[in-house]
Amino acid sequence: MTTAPSRAFTLPGLHGRNAIVTGGATGIGRAIASALVEQGVRVAIGDINLEAAQQTASALGNNTQAFAVDVRQRSSVEQAFATLERHWGSYQILIANAGVSSMRPALELTDEEWDFNFDVNSRGVFLSNQIAARHFVAQGQGVIVNTASLAAKVGAPLLAHYSASKSAVLGWTQALARELAGKGIRVNAVCPGFVKTSMQSREVEWEAALRGINPEAVLQDYINQTPMGRLETPEDVADVVTFLCSDSARFMTGQGVNVTGGVYMG
Repeated sequence: MTTAPSRAFTLPGLHGRNAIVTGGATGIGRAIASALVEQGVRVAIGDINLEAAQQTASALGNNTQAFAVDVRQRSSVEQAFATLERHWGSYQILIANAGVSSMRPALELTDEEWDFNFDVNSRGVFLSNQIAARHFVAQGQGVIVNTASLAAKVGAPLLAHYSASKSAVLGWTQALARELAGKGIRVNAVCPGFVKTSMQSREVEWEAALRGINPEAVLQDYINQTPMGRLETPEDVADVVTFLCSDSARFMTGQGVNVTGGVYMG
């Protein structure tokens, strides 16, 4: 069984900062929140499932708080972020991680599936980034990290709509980074590969049914595609995100950083 790494290192420029993590209750978002807390960051864990966010905040300790947010709705994001700003006085980091997926052959996709993926994965990043960036511009500093995907760089069969929505995240990240670079704000994205999460578990079942094979064969296929020879963990992603938030990444902006174990090397 893969265990989370021990973080004995301290990254510069993180201790004492305040961060927002959307989609922070489970999976990659929870791992990011945990990694930031270990670096002395106060973390607001946002999720559409408030109970799950509260459970995660409780598990991660006193340096966290939970809030409900629907990243598809401007009013929800504005209200949530404004409340945090009043409570904290300021925040310096946004991790736009909330995301969804569904799986179907491209020629069988429905309008509803397309819209659902784009509403959360693309519109959610747009809204949270824009609202946070306005705050960052006013204070003259800030860091944004968006969760994209391997599927944004390698079109994924059965995930055409998801791939498209995550490609939009990369395009937005690059354009926003160019606009904000002169204002003291960095904007990057991470592109995870085959990450072992509850989302992946659902996708494995869907893919197995669509391909007419068993779930174990799907998982083995993922491992076979990964030169490093194992499934990715949420912590693998979280450590890269934490680095991007730190002053160690002070000259990085507009990047879509691959965290795939070698599945994609472009």
